[in-house]
Amino acid sequence: MNEDVSLYPKVSIVIPFYNDAYIDQSIVSALSQTYPRIEVIVVDDGSTLHQDKIRPFLTRVHYLGKANGGTASALNYGIRVATGDYIAWLSSDDMFYPDKIERQLQYMLSQHSAISFTAFDEIDAYNNITGRQVGPQYTTYPDFVRSFTGCCPINGCTVMMKKELLSFIGLFDEGMPYTHDYDLWIRMLLGRVPIHYLAMPLTMYRWHGEMGTKKHWPQVLGEIGQIQAKYSHRLLQYVYEIGG
Repeated sequence: MNEDVSLYPKVSIVIPFYNDAYIDQSIVSALSQTYPRIEVIVVDDGSTLHQDKIRPFLTRVHYLGKANGGTASALNYGIRVATGDYIAWLSSDDMFYPDKIERQLQYMLSQHSAISFTAFDEIDAYNNITGRQVGPQYTTYPDFVRSFTGCCPINGCTVMMKKELLSFIGLFDEGMPYTHDYDLWIRMLLGRVPIHYLAMPLTMYRWHGEMGTKKHWPQVLGEIGQIQAKYSHRLLQYVYEIGG
């Protein structure tokens, strides 16, 4: 990369926020990136709690408010106003390691990648690491594509993608409150966009009692069923096309 920072690709980190007590830790991790050209966008999705934790960072982040509409709507709002060449999504209860953006962007540039995801470490409510180097292991790319017929192998907060890609594929489906990420990654695959994987843990993914995945698990399962019914046949056709 050129030494002139203004010539570096700009990365927008979008943090959707709704009543989350961990938001300050998330913001600190975004602002602590070693990569020199970022913007941090915090989208308040109609919160009634914990906005005070954002106040110390108001001069360093773009803080946007909106009526409550769910994570997908908050992400889409942030993406629309983002000025970066690349988008990274960080949940308000998760954290990036300091070299997350730098390492992942270097990897993407080396692979000519439009979208990538990475491994991650799991943490608990008190930031203790409970699982290391979590991520999928597939022998071939067709096996990776086939896996989407049964699960979502991508942790959304490990993803970085070119913003222009979303003009082609579309944004997150706001009608899918809990599995909008699963739906988007499948649309990427069916749009013949290669998804690259960096087997390096660059994000800390938090498991805690208030996380949406736990609180809304029945609804999550229902949406997963809808997505699989909608896309499985087309995914298997794609697997056949690429020799799986």
